[in-house]
Amino acid sequence: MDIKNAQKEVDDWIKTHGVRYFNELTNMAQLTEEVGEVARIIARRYGEQSEKESDKGKDLGEELADVMFVVLCLANQTGIDLQKAFDKKMDKKAKRDHDRHHNNDKLK
Repeated sequence: MDIKNAQKEVDDWIKTHGVRYFNELTNMAQLTEEVGEVARIIARRYGEQSEKESDKGKDLGEELADVMFVVLCLANQTGIDLQKAFDKKMDKKAKRDHDRHHNNDKLK
């Protein structure tokens, strides 16, 4: 599924099940919360913190999908064509960073 279709799917879900979008500030707070949940899993599962028993069943993929859902909500409600913005970003990164990482001694 491309981003444009994902945006439409989220919009359809909101209209069918969600009554309306939360306002942008609420969604920004929700995004922060979801990113925090991703950070918690990463820090405990892949970092140096020990993973609590209650965190072992957490699904990183599901938490990343929660982040994506809220990002798509924010794009929809602010009129952003995220597919177009993403394509533009990838083009910019491809041109700007073409050799940057290959020339980074820290990555060798």
